[in-house]
Amino acid sequence: MLIGLMRRLLSDQKGSVAAVVLLQLIQAAANLLLPTVNAAIIDDGIVPGDTGVISRLGVVMAGIAAVQAAAAIAAGYLGAVVAMRIGHRLRAEIFARIQSLSSLEVARFGTQSLTTRATNDTQQVQSFAILVFTMLVAGPAMGIGGIILALQQDVALSAVVIVIVPLLVLIMALIVRRLIPLYRDGQDLLDNAGGILREQIIGANAIRAFVRQDHETRRFARANSSLTANNMQSALLVAGMLPLIMLVVNLSSVAVVWFGGHRIQAGEMNLGALTAFIAYILQILLAIMMSMYVLMTAPRAAVCAERISAVLDTEPSVAGPAGLPPSRPAVAAGDPISPLAGPGALEFRGVGFSYPGAEAPVLADLNFVAAPGTTTAIVGSTGSGKSTLLNLVPRFLDTTEGHILLDGTDVRELPLDLLRRSMSIVPQHSHLFSGTIADNLRMASPGASDHELWEVLEAAQTMRFMRDLPLGLATPVGQGGTNLSGGQRQRLCIARALLRKAPLYLFDDSFSALDYDTDTRLRQALDVRLAAATRIIVAERIAAVDDAHLILVLDGGRLVAQGTHGELLETSPTYREIADSQLALDGPQ
Repeated sequence: MLIGLMRRLLSDQKGSVAAVVLLQLIQAAANLLLPTVNAAIIDDGIVPGDTGVISRLGVVMAGIAAVQAAAAIAAGYLGAVVAMRIGHRLRAEIFARIQSLSSLEVARFGTQSLTTRATNDTQQVQSFAILVFTMLVAGPAMGIGGIILALQQDVALSAVVIVIVPLLVLIMALIVRRLIPLYRDGQDLLDNAGGILREQIIGANAIRAFVRQDHETRRFARANSSLTANNMQSALLVAGMLPLIMLVVNLSSVAVVWFGGHRIQAGEMNLGALTAFIAYILQILLAIMMSMYVLMTAPRAAVCAERISAVLDTEPSVAGPAGLPPSRPAVAAGDPISPLAGPGALEFRGVGFSYPGAEAPVLADLNFVAAPGTTTAIVGSTGSGKSTLLNLVPRFLDTTEGHILLDGTDVRELPLDLLRRSMSIVPQHSHLFSGTIADNLRMASPGASDHELWEVLEAAQTMRFMRDLPLGLATPVGQGGTNLSGGQRQRLCIARALLRKAPLYLFDDSFSALDYDTDTRLRQALDVRLAAATRIIVAERIAAVDDAHLILVLDGGRLVAQGTHGELLETSPTYREIADSQLALDGPQ
């Protein structure tokens, strides 16, 4: 999985990769030449006392060292650039894939897991790429070259190499084999700890309100302890590897000096050759250690590559028409894509929806028409499928039965960006992004002027609190809009939706945080501003939709009644029960 992912990411950087490989080979060759030149200086210059040879070979040795240093610097720089490009491309691909996934796939992976895969996992693969481009080529080249040149210096003494190389490989193989499952479990434990921390930060007020700090502390401590124990095991294995390697290195050096000394005494070997042989042994061991370090990080990178590939290989359950991509990257102001030219008539024909593996459908046999210039309201008890119905229109979820038609065209036959550009949506959970109020509003229309922003803010009944903000449109908004109240966030989201001129508007329980007076004035403003558009409103309060042209009553995912407020009070027991319960709580409307 890791090799396949790397090969694909490097497909457009073959020239840079070839340059890195060439530079590493030059670096390795220079490293291998230095001991041979040093041996010649000892045997041909120092031992006979020939200063001319020492000077000439010293200059050659300095030149080789300069080439080695230049190649190492260039290879490191270029390798880092290639690795950064890999990380950049990988993060972009993950982000684009996540944006194309439906709510079903996002829920299956989990928000925290997707965040970890796009950040931590990508960072691990990128770090591995840096090691590959700085060590993996030079390491084997130095190892193989060192063995050949060591044999050239003295064949008999090379028996030490035959013993130590397999021993080092065996040590590495055993440790790496144990590291792979530890790293795989570690990434899952990291997901879990991150998810708990995210919940606790978002729900800090609820935790304090119910005095559950001690419980949540223990909950996080358990997740943290599991992650720490896993990391401790892998860290101990990695830490234990270096002493084992150094023990083998030192023992092999002692053996070389011992046997080499005897061979020099016997006249079977020169001092320079022994010095070169020791240098080659150290280079062989260094090459093995470099390769070992890369292989040590490979298990974690392989696990991360599996997790990343699981996201990239997931085909969205919601896709565009055959032959078209499901979506395309967002573009800046001046986007040439315009909404559909039709008036925004929406029709449901036998629509049903079931979650994969569910025993019963969430929605079944829905049939209705929402006409342009009218307001269609959807009411029902909690869990009756109101929000699910609304999510089917922009294809955040896809119908499992029937057809949804927009101006006579099945929404599944339209490109997703064109479909969603043809409607404006206020989601159930009012979400704002970090930036300013103007930045958040212009998400709906990047080229909108300040005058247009103030118009939609007035229509959304925000002027009362906007006048109290000294910075006005430049007022900073915290991530998620946490520095604003629920009603303020909701009205800003409504203003954002109004800024987009579309034939169809979807409001998913968008007035729940508003008082009755603000609610009434807002609905009156919507009737004027969106007079020609098709408006669909999901609401819990009957008073918020009693003037709708058509009210749909859902019960258990089925459409049990439809009509006006007056008609439903007469004909629908379910609607009358909802209305009576709210009238009893709120008083006569």
